[in-house]
Amino acid sequence: MSDPVRIGLVQMRCGEDAEANVAKAARMTEEAADAGASVVCLPELFRTSYFCKTEDHDVFRLAETIPGPTTELFEEIARRREIAVIVSLFEKRAEGLYHNTIAVVDRERGFVGRYRKMHIPDDPLFHEKFYFTPGDLGFRTFSTGGINIGTLICWDQWYPEAARLTAMRGADVLFYPTAIGWLPSEKAERGASQHDAWEVMQRSHAVANGCYVVAVNRTGFEPLDGSGDGEAGIEFWGQSFIAGPDGAVLVRASQNEECVLTADVDRARINAVRTEWPFLRDRRIDAYGDLTRRYID
Repeated sequence: MSDPVRIGLVQMRCGEDAEANVAKAARMTEEAADAGASVVCLPELFRTSYFCKTEDHDVFRLAETIPGPTTELFEEIARRREIAVIVSLFEKRAEGLYHNTIAVVDRERGFVGRYRKMHIPDDPLFHEKFYFTPGDLGFRTFSTGGINIGTLICWDQWYPEAARLTAMRGADVLFYPTAIGWLPSEKAERGASQHDAWEVMQRSHAVANGCYVVAVNRTGFEPLDGSGDGEAGIEFWGQSFIAGPDGAVLVRASQNEECVLTADVDRARINAVRTEWPFLRDRRIDAYGDLTRRYID
């Protein structure tokens, strides 16, 4: 087994100024490198405020190609700091064709590859189906920074199938760049249960697959109309965390503060947990054919 590899996550506020957001993300990525991280993950769509609160055709101008300006910036950081970076972007694939995409860059190869978000939500203030075409690359892993990383995005985190298929491709760590929070009108009644469900679901992926899970959220309140009205918008709940292969939370961020967190991935620990809890061994692959159906009537 190889030596442990330190991973880092960036929890940040995202404002209206894309250049300022990118500069902050770059600075915090450097902080993670200073803390010894070999792989650093940024939150979902960190270049901008979360624009899916409304349906607005003007927003499509914010998309960029991959590779493009942002990947080039983080390629330079990755090369200089000898790290890998997981970069979440609004991808313009072609005229009228856009994706919610992760770009993976590393110190030696630059742009390694991409993952396009497979599950696209459409809920109040989360109108992602207006902007994003569902991913068509399948579930992917990348060997970088001394480990195999699996890249998934936000709404993907609710689907055990996505975690399983990514783990089956050899992922040591499942990364979930995320933009999730409370609607102010719901927080008092449902806020605690919503957050608990989100964390429990991802920790269960760690247990079921015997791997590490990294959930990277943004923080701060983003109003619906940019006015600062606290009655309409999303209060992103932060609380990014890293869980071990037994589901235990190794580090967790606060709700409101920007921060950089790190933890070590120990592949020997993955082997030990998967041996003690041999869920992959005991899967009944002969009995799961109906999983390809929408529902069994």
